[in-house]
Amino acid sequence: MTDAAELRRRTQELLAAHPPASTDRDDFLKARFDAGLAWVHYPEGLGGLGAPRSLQAVVDAELEAAGAPDNDPRRIGIGLGMAAPTILRYGTEEQKQRFLRPLWVGEEVWCQLFSEPGAGSDLAALGTRAVREGDEWVVNGQKVWTSSAHVARWAILIARTDPDVPKHQGITYFVCDMADPGVEVRPLRQITGEAEFNEVFLTDVRIPDARRLGEVGDGWRVAQTTLMNERVSIGGMRLPREGGMIGPVSATWRERPELRTHDLHQRLLTLWVEAEVARLTGERLRQQLVAGQPGPEGSGMKLAFARLNQEISGLEVELLGEEGLLYDDWTMRRPELVDFTGRDAGYRYLRSKGNSIEGGTSEVLLNIVAERVLGLPSEPRTDKDVAWKDLAR
Repeated sequence: MTDAAELRRRTQELLAAHPPASTDRDDFLKARFDAGLAWVHYPEGLGGLGAPRSLQAVVDAELEAAGAPDNDPRRIGIGLGMAAPTILRYGTEEQKQRFLRPLWVGEEVWCQLFSEPGAGSDLAALGTRAVREGDEWVVNGQKVWTSSAHVARWAILIARTDPDVPKHQGITYFVCDMADPGVEVRPLRQITGEAEFNEVFLTDVRIPDARRLGEVGDGWRVAQTTLMNERVSIGGMRLPREGGMIGPVSATWRERPELRTHDLHQRLLTLWVEAEVARLTGERLRQQLVAGQPGPEGSGMKLAFARLNQEISGLEVELLGEEGLLYDDWTMRRPELVDFTGRDAGYRYLRSKGNSIEGGTSEVLLNIVAERVLGLPSEPRTDKDVAWKDLAR
């Protein structure tokens, strides 16, 4: 069985054969993947060694100390946090071999075609249709709030393949090539002035059946793997103490004593403690992941992430007073990633408003925590046994 000492040895062999200072970044990342040191808990041949997930920290520490490049995880977060675990669990061997290496290295960016204008919180009501024609599926519909669609090569897509059964049963999960004819990406300008989100129109897009993940009609179950991993990746990211949104406001408090008031001090102390509790809870959640698949606990972490970001950014704007009303740049841009700590307080305040919507609305996540964590009775549902085609829309 691979242990920490063995992983250190393998990591040092990688560094000796591919010195970071003289090796092209992409070549180093490909060599790391091939050595099984990308995500050590994945199977051999797919970037891993079948080792315990907890031992990834051993590899990361050795590589960081040597100045090795990473794969820019923020830029490819959807691929790493959502597409990869879904492909690993439900993909064929051919799909795993085709997609996982370029995904991890960062050669191919992924996006998520789930939400629709009429199916956001009630995602299972989605209306994008996929009709089978021989060995292909013809897809028509519209998706919305799609991060990184403007730079993505691939997308994870769920579409309705059977309108004659209840909404959760007639969905199938696909991998969509964003370069295919019929895929149109349009920017959605946000309150920040940027357009990191997009709407995607699918018109007679042909997807080979070989790019289906899971069984026909089983897409909702496959999508749950994606959604649970999404909430962990958003709400349970690894941070140092005072990492994330609490860092800038804490630094301002220390550096600008003239801005302090007793009330702001009490609020900052409360939020600092809550941010630290959330950080440590995230560490515990990652330790639980070592033993299996992510569960509903990730929904609780994502809830805390959204609430804290909004409260902390609001406190920061108040602390800065008139300065907090300034905004650095309203230029229309289509960024590849969200940078909360690299921008000013105004950006953090505006951008955090979306945290309670993206990755599952806070209202939906409260229901998940209530039913799956606390064991409370579910809310009454009148559409549970009604065919999708008969639902009121």
